[in-house]
Amino acid sequence: MTDETTAEDSRPRPGPRGWRAAAEAALYGPGGFYRRPEGPAGHFRTSVHASPLFARAVARLLCRVDAALGRPAVLDFVDMGAGRGELAGGVLAALPADVAARVRTYAVEIADRPAGLDGRITWRSDLPDTVTGLLFANEWLDNVPVDVVEVDSAGVPRLVLVAEDGSERLGEPVTGAAADWLARWWPLPAEEGLRAEIGLPRDRAWAAAVDRVARGLAVAVDYAHTLDTRPPFGTLTGFREGRETAPVPDGSCDITAHVALDACAAAPGPTCPPSGTARTPFGTARTSADASSDAPLTPARTTSRTPHDAAQASRSTAHRTSGTARELLPARLLTQRAALRALDLTGARPPLTLASTDPAAYVRALAGAGEAAELTAPGGLGDFGWLLQPVGIPDPLEQEPEGR
Repeated sequence: MTDETTAEDSRPRPGPRGWRAAAEAALYGPGGFYRRPEGPAGHFRTSVHASPLFARAVARLLCRVDAALGRPAVLDFVDMGAGRGELAGGVLAALPADVAARVRTYAVEIADRPAGLDGRITWRSDLPDTVTGLLFANEWLDNVPVDVVEVDSAGVPRLVLVAEDGSERLGEPVTGAAADWLARWWPLPAEEGLRAEIGLPRDRAWAAAVDRVARGLAVAVDYAHTLDTRPPFGTLTGFREGRETAPVPDGSCDITAHVALDACAAAPGPTCPPSGTARTPFGTARTSADASSDAPLTPARTTSRTPHDAAQASRSTAHRTSGTARELLPARLLTQRAALRALDLTGARPPLTLASTDPAAYVRALAGAGEAAELTAPGGLGDFGWLLQPVGIPDPLEQEPEGR
């Protein structure tokens, strides 16, 4: 037995604690899962990794935000939970030269800056004080740790405590703000064994991120559920090397849970619509229907992302002291399939006539159609949820692009 092994075996082990604290340490503490050098791409395949078409679609969205802002001299793009900067680099590469020349790109991530990253990308562990442009959080909220509750034999929701080996026991009844959130967003019948995840930390993280956007658009993309589709036993799970596994908070695997995106949509400041008024095609209360979406929000798990401490940092007051009123327009929920179609990514096959006139172009177009189909596929990446929060501009996915 080596000295290193002896030291490892003799280190103090934390006792059972809530899943939020346990996952926080396992994912982001010293030696945590998301501090590993290989990054998320070493374990999971996200939309970003599935195809460069995803980054190109985000670049088109950034161009629409740019037009809505009146093409400012400096346009911000923030990749929240940036992994190893794959999305930020892909967006920069896909932008028209005139837009790329004005873009200030930030990759927000707790891991160290990867070698070889485009020098135009600013790498930081926290959000910029103020953002004028697009803040894009791709599979970030799912890795904001949350507590888990379970209904006991008396019908009372209790906090689930977990040891480092993954074994669980029930703790105290849920009270205070957590109980209020549960009653509002995930009410549990008094049936023993039913479980839920308290999404309040994610609501607060999203509100803090949106608070940094002075003008522009904030987007969260994640696998998610809404009030009428909450799973009866929760969604907490683990992933290791691309495969689902039991969630064990020892740093050996990812720990993740689906996101209550409708609760996040209602979280930002007082000018945001009240509970239940975010427009969504997923069956929750809404003020208007979204005809662009065609499926419920029941996405399959493909990956996860990065920490929440950046968004929970102290909020900037720049927009409050600049003399400019900050306007939050109604948030909107839609599927990734609907969002990407609105950004001209459809997965349509190229015409067969192209095969005879330009075979090489046909093969390239066919490969692109296959990648687009994966990004928009029902039952897979296409069912991911997109939460759009416009700030001071119209919803860019409801606006006709210029030139049409």
